[in-house]
Amino acid sequence: MARGLVTHSLGQVATRVPGLKRLPLLKLISIAEVGLLARDHLLRLTPDERRRLVALIASARGRPSTLGRAERGELTALVAKLEPRRLAGEAADRISPVPLPKRVVRGSKRRTRRP
Repeated sequence: MARGLVTHSLGQVATRVPGLKRLPLLKLISIAEVGLLARDHLLRLTPDERRRLVALIASARGRPSTLGRAERGELTALVAKLEPRRLAGEAADRISPVPLPKRVVRGSKRRTRRP
């Protein structure tokens, strides 16, 4: 009974969201997993840091050169705290059908990390 309810519910959602019927279920699951990974990385920042990151990005309007030197440094530090390299590696590992080596996911050990 529950299985029929879930199938029916998914069918109803698929009819209301444009283009959703064309996406296979595995792709939707992969998109959701990457979204959760991004959320986990974003939660590494405190609420004040997240607000400041959004404010810096908004004031830069896509061009870091519009920011002052101190603001660029602050933006760099906030983005580094998000660990975008690790996010990309973990996302690739989640989507890949075979497990990726740890050095691909996390980066090389020789690489110096800035605080």
